[in-house]
Amino acid sequence: MNPTSPLRHALGGRAARILTPAVLAAVVITGTAACGGSNTTSPGTARSTRTVSPEPAKTPSASPTPRTQREFAASVSAAAERNRQQAVKQLAGVQGRGNAVKDVSVTGQPVAKSEQFRSALVRVTNPTDKAAFYAVKVDFVDASGKVLDSVVLGFPDAPPGRTVSQHANSRKAAGVKTFPRIAQAERG
Repeated sequence: MNPTSPLRHALGGRAARILTPAVLAAVVITGTAACGGSNTTSPGTARSTRTVSPEPAKTPSASPTPRTQREFAASVSAAAERNRQQAVKQLAGVQGRGNAVKDVSVTGQPVAKSEQFRSALVRVTNPTDKAAFYAVKVDFVDASGKVLDSVVLGFPDAPPGRTVSQHANSRKAAGVKTFPRIAQAERG
């Protein structure tokens, strides 16, 4: 279609771009039918005509629907809870601090009086040659050494030779200057 055509000028550039696939499809179908050869068919051969029309243009939405966001959040939350429950079970039989304390590190995040929870970044580095599940228990300890809260995290399929991380969050230690520490870590 010529950019200076009356149709493009009358409809505007956007409308002409939307019509262009439909016009192109019509030209291709017409050209294919014109070049199709004779109307006779050989025995055992079926001849059919197919009409192709372009799909309507979809308008992308700026964000997913609230229902989709809620469903996604629920599925993420459910997966995290399954991992946490598996980690709790794994740590239940552990004597002492576990076999993977050397593979885990923790860093406390800045604290503010208005916080609703206290957060610590937990990193797991898998030194083995295959993926493994890590169960990690983080204690939030105050300045006197008292444990205010313990949080258990599950790290499914930690890849070999790589580091993965999650946040341990405590509502009980909210707004209090605490020091997170690894209480237990077990590689399954």
